[in-house]
Amino acid sequence: MSNALFSPPPFHGLCFPHCGREKLPVLFPSHKPPLSSLLHLSPSLASPPTSLLLSFSSSLLPSNPRRGGFHLRALESSAAKTNEEEDAESKNVGDAGTPSSNSAPGVGSDGAVREKVGADGGVGQEYPTGEFEMEEFDWWRIFVVKVRMLFALPWERVRKGSVLSMRLRGQISDQLKTRFSSGLSLPQICENFIKAAYDPRVSGIYLEIEPLSCGWAKIDEIRRHIQYFKKSGKFIVSYVPICGEKEYYLACACGEVYVPPSAYVALYGLTVQSSFLGGVLEKVGIQPEIQRIGRYKSAGDQLSRKSMSKEVCEMLTTLLDNIYENWLETISSTQGKKREEIEDFLNTGVYQVEKLKEEGYITNILYDDEVRSMLKARLAQKDKKDLLMVNYSKYSNVRKWTLGLEGGKDQIAIIRASGSISRTRSPLSVSGSGIYSEQLIEKIRSIRESERYKAVILRIDSPGGDALASDLMWREIRLLAASKPVIASMSDVAASGGYYMAMAAEAIVAEKLTLTGSIGVVTGRFSLNKLYERIGFNKEIISRGKYAELNAADQRPFRPDEAELFEKSAQNAYRLFRDKAAFSRSLTVDQMEKVAQGRVWSGKDAASRGLVDAIGGFSTAVAIAKLKANIPQDRQVKLVEVSKRSPSLPELISGIGNSLLGLDKTVKEALQELKCLNEIVLWLLMSIEFKMIEQT
Repeated sequence: MSNALFSPPPFHGLCFPHCGREKLPVLFPSHKPPLSSLLHLSPSLASPPTSLLLSFSSSLLPSNPRRGGFHLRALESSAAKTNEEEDAESKNVGDAGTPSSNSAPGVGSDGAVREKVGADGGVGQEYPTGEFEMEEFDWWRIFVVKVRMLFALPWERVRKGSVLSMRLRGQISDQLKTRFSSGLSLPQICENFIKAAYDPRVSGIYLEIEPLSCGWAKIDEIRRHIQYFKKSGKFIVSYVPICGEKEYYLACACGEVYVPPSAYVALYGLTVQSSFLGGVLEKVGIQPEIQRIGRYKSAGDQLSRKSMSKEVCEMLTTLLDNIYENWLETISSTQGKKREEIEDFLNTGVYQVEKLKEEGYITNILYDDEVRSMLKARLAQKDKKDLLMVNYSKYSNVRKWTLGLEGGKDQIAIIRASGSISRTRSPLSVSGSGIYSEQLIEKIRSIRESERYKAVILRIDSPGGDALASDLMWREIRLLAASKPVIASMSDVAASGGYYMAMAAEAIVAEKLTLTGSIGVVTGRFSLNKLYERIGFNKEIISRGKYAELNAADQRPFRPDEAELFEKSAQNAYRLFRDKAAFSRSLTVDQMEKVAQGRVWSGKDAASRGLVDAIGGFSTAVAIAKLKANIPQDRQVKLVEVSKRSPSLPELISGIGNSLLGLDKTVKEALQELKCLNEIVLWLLMSIEFKMIEQT
């Protein structure tokens, strides 16, 4: 299939409806998506046209442009199951003969439960929330931690009384980063909060928040871990030089919010924008020939339409309302103000920092150095030249083992799947830039064959991609779920192929504002005859077979018989998608049809319609995995990452350079800490003596 300028390949997809881009720190991206996003082309241009893309418009995402879509369960219907699928089903059927996702309530040992709301509005399975609780260490465990810290590796050393400094800005990946990688990683950010809560060397956290381009689900996950950290009793302060809705949403969770006098404040509200190229393409002589199945499917609209359809407007309005209402409710709850008061304040057009302070929305107006000086005085570090701090990059290297947080004997495997979906990795693709079914299937099979793991958490942050790749991974996930519990945890987006993967899991957990759904099909190609005439370009094709030119003859429009075949192919793809989705979620086809039609749902709305089982973050998924694996909620488990990516050569060079530059300082700090050895030994002897006296 050619990718020449004058012969673009046809595009096919189960696509997420097109939305607009973000204005300020709003819902959607602030920059134009690349042309390949607009066309929804497969990452592999050599793919045959029968391999549909499960993808959605990049413009709906709240971060960088990406494509995404839903879980197409396409090649088999519920009436034709393989023996292995029947075995998997029978394993997941309870006494009542219904799938385990709708079985009797289960309550964790901590008594915390989260209800699953079914498609009929009824309450089904109750799930533990995974709420974080600080654990008190006994004297022996405290001693072991102190010894481990004393003999920690140079890059794990932190001076006592340090403040953990983390700067959050731009994109945040859902994948783990290596020691030599740059950029922010959500799992490492969250782990740093937990480690700092227990680390006796860390006195508090200084959180610098700058413009964020990640989605609301990731922000909710970070916000949850801020609240977890606060249970340690340590302070956490935020510094926000550029304050929009997302930044303030995160900062206010800290309790203390500081902004500089010259801060850019833009609390104006949220917007959705949608762009249309129909008029542009018409002027240059390009005619999109689109087949869209589903009233709410809009990925093709940006190419063929000049304005938004009423169905898409309805869908985007609902999504925007979900986010806006959540913002108002969260801010009002955090600030102790009425929702109406928050909305009225927002509608005044907030841009002055003095106004934020007067109304009690921030703690004070200070420059960065003044905040640091304040923290230095608070920690009584007057004898120090600068505030003792450890940055995000270095603290990410501190192992949980050093802090006595290594977990228990029971192991749960973590599979992270982020990015667009392809079958194979192309030579030009960047490491960790997507999901490659060949690689992921190998990991899934190795976990299925291993007896080490009691359960698996499939963490998904994917807008979709290649349909065949999605189906192959779905099959392997389903086989894995037949041998051990598999829980899907959704991040910013799990749509199209991302949702397809999740559907194979025993339970699905999503954040309130995770983007999911869009069960529909968009497929199409371009007719370039008018463009070719204008520029004097000629293309001739010799073919054999009635429909041989279906995807090749872009120099002319479809013939009537070709258009009919094209439409039937799209209709068939939609039926397969919808029926397999219904089978996977234990819904009738009619029930699934009501939530399909290409509609995108927030996680909260998806849960009430049977597409998602529970609302929560990664910790909720861990708690449910424990429940399904019959592991007590109060027992520690070891979470094993099985999808770590290898660093690229530039990352290695950069990381090694940074490590060498910081080595001299680290060695000096290590020598200073060795002086504490006598104190440690003396403390141990006193503890043992006290224990002996206590026993006598």
